[in-house]
Amino acid sequence: MVRETALMKTDFDNLNLFNRGKVRDIYELGDNLLIIATDRISAYDSVLGSPIPKKGNVLTELTLFWLDYLSDVTANHLITADPEDMGDAVKAHADILRGRSMLVKKADVVPIECVVRGYLAGSGWREYTGSGMVCGIELPGGLRQCDKLPEPIFTPATKAESGHDENISMEEAADIIGKELAQTLRERSLQIYAKANSYAAGRGIIICDTKFEWGFCDGELVLIDEVLTPDSSRFWPADSYQPGRSQFSFDKQYVRDWLDRSGWDHNPPGPELPPEVVEKTSQRYLKACELLTDRTPE
Repeated sequence: MVRETALMKTDFDNLNLFNRGKVRDIYELGDNLLIIATDRISAYDSVLGSPIPKKGNVLTELTLFWLDYLSDVTANHLITADPEDMGDAVKAHADILRGRSMLVKKADVVPIECVVRGYLAGSGWREYTGSGMVCGIELPGGLRQCDKLPEPIFTPATKAESGHDENISMEEAADIIGKELAQTLRERSLQIYAKANSYAAGRGIIICDTKFEWGFCDGELVLIDEVLTPDSSRFWPADSYQPGRSQFSFDKQYVRDWLDRSGWDHNPPGPELPPEVVEKTSQRYLKACELLTDRTPE
């Protein structure tokens, strides 16, 4: 049973709060940022009333694992994940921050969500059933829900400060950030998805889809923010995969399914979750981390 105290919010008088997102609290440290993954969980663009114990630790553990694993493919913004090496102001909070924080370089964020889909699920499935396309990409007819695509596709989305991100075509992405950069993001995102999905397959996990964020540090395009976590990806156990239906998953789809049955109208504020939903969600996040990294966050 998961009984640990969860971290819903940080509040440090000696640190300058830069931004509080749906899940992360970010503090400014000169030219760097301190990113703290709390245990908040969001769904349908609302932060829910119940934290998920160990969730922030899982997000951090997996992001660190993938940044290291993909380091031969792409640079990233990570400086250190050890609070003892983040300066005295941060070190004073090491007990809270250990295992859920990263010190990173500030980046000029590219205003595009870089989504890669290997399978037909979520908003991609809904769009396909209406038009036979996903983000302007025409797909073969007769595909079923959760079918593997003939090849992974890059389906960008706009980054929304509030409300839903909106799927856009490659042409629309090029209009926003330029054709050359859009093409580079497509190539790099597909490359790291392919490498990660191949690794995960050897661990019994299918990466259905995922989203990456990119930015520029000192003029270099680098991978930023969380990477291949249960918050940013759909992870399916390969041994129970069966197209034509929704899949068991090691991500927050379990929470979305409960919310859909709960009668909540998807307008904020988000509701509190029953204890058993909190428990099972935490277990799924922890299991994903264990299967992919052989480690369970302390």
